[in-house]
Amino acid sequence: MISIPRLYPIVDAACFATTGDLISFADELVASGCTLLQYRNKSGNARVMLEQARELLRQSRARSPAPHGVKLIMNDRADLALIAEFDGVHVGQDDLLPESVRSIIGRGRWLGVSTHNPEQLAEADKTSADYLAIGPVFATSSKEKPDPVVGLEGVRRARQLTRKPLVAIGGITRDNAASVIDAGADSVAVISDLLREPRKSAEEFFRVLR
Repeated sequence: MISIPRLYPIVDAACFATTGDLISFADELVASGCTLLQYRNKSGNARVMLEQARELLRQSRARSPAPHGVKLIMNDRADLALIAEFDGVHVGQDDLLPESVRSIIGRGRWLGVSTHNPEQLAEADKTSADYLAIGPVFATSSKEKPDPVVGLEGVRRARQLTRKPLVAIGGITRDNAASVIDAGADSVAVISDLLREPRKSAEEFFRVLR
């Protein structure tokens, strides 16, 4: 079973005007001590995604103070994860089925699956996914059409349904992150609350999540 860090930052291309801004944001996270990043780009432009992914890999590996560098996870696109030499793929309910992704990426890369209710989580638990995500825990602005909020009770329920590492996502901030871990999550995925002063924000998350 994999060991997943407490803080799981998501680098969402939609939050940045340029690739340079995206890379600078990731650099700050890596400098803070983050050892896992997910790259997300819903634009559908595969060429841009691959360019950004390769630069993200180059910069994060060069700058990471961690002994084993930074693990990079590609959102949705198993094909681009292979080409960019990422460490894993994360898929949602509307993406390729987990076992289809596994057949593409093999056993050596991480596979994560998003779930939004007990039924989806129990189904995902039967797959070869290395970790499962549950959410949105709180109201979130990072998706145009978010799924219903599951709350801390949804995290507790998810914890009862799987022994796999559990990542909570959706509206998680420095103010509520500890309560999410207390509810049973192993890690919190964060987008918005890292955007302003990313290095300082990540370091504050680390203090909260000890």
